[in-house]
Amino acid sequence: MSFTERRLHSLARKIRALYLCVQDPEMPWIAKIIALLTVAYAVSPIDLIPDWIPVLGYLDDLLILPLGIALVIHLTPREVYLRHLEASSDWEIDPRLKKIGIAITITVWMIIVLLILSKLIF
Repeated sequence: MSFTERRLHSLARKIRALYLCVQDPEMPWIAKIIALLTVAYAVSPIDLIPDWIPVLGYLDDLLILPLGIALVIHLTPREVYLRHLEASSDWEIDPRLKKIGIAITITVWMIIVLLILSKLIF
């Protein structure tokens, strides 16, 4: 397994662990919100910056996901995270979460477009 494949596998496992952490009652509420947003962004087929834009398209994925994961891990009790990381090795993310990610991304893009249009009109 190449370095890139190992990193992608590790990233996918951490994303699954975050989703499991969201459902844990021991998880702090702020960590739950950030974890849910991070997981939704990870599984969403729509990015804030489309991948076809050179450099910037992948830069958002390279920054947002690792930073979101790191923040949630920092805010989560260690034993809770490790328990769910172990359980995440053979678990799949709920497909309904993709819809949440799409909704969040579309909302963000709509807000950006409305802000741009409001500046052009006024």
